[in-house]
Amino acid sequence: MAANRVGRRCNNKVHSPNRGAAREPGLSVQKRQARVTVKYNRKELQRRLDVEKWIDSGLDELYRGREEDMPEEVNIDELLDLPSDEERECKLKEILHTCSNNTEAFIKELVLKVQGLQKQEDLHNDGMEHPHLLHHPEAEMH
Repeated sequence: MAANRVGRRCNNKVHSPNRGAAREPGLSVQKRQARVTVKYNRKELQRRLDVEKWIDSGLDELYRGREEDMPEEVNIDELLDLPSDEERECKLKEILHTCSNNTEAFIKELVLKVQGLQKQEDLHNDGMEHPHLLHHPEAEMH
């Protein structure tokens, strides 16, 4: 329910937990902008987590019965550092060389899934890719 996300509902009115508390000027704007940034990063983090879960389940399927041959990890950031999809495919073939099953479909789909993902370090910078969300000159004037 939308009401649960905004605040708690009492007597058909939505109450913010901080309503009525003394505030410094600009503080509420800062908090609201911080929430926007957190929501943005949460979406990107969820996208990355979904890809990581997909990788785990794909590796489980590819290496079923031969788990001891499974690679320690498939590092998404290392793949993102590579300049081309062809180099990503080569890196993945190298990582998955011990797999006795056909890895071609897994590799091709993973290369597509990592396109547009952000590196982990970029997800922890509190939205610096959108600095206008962190500081707004009008916030200082009110």
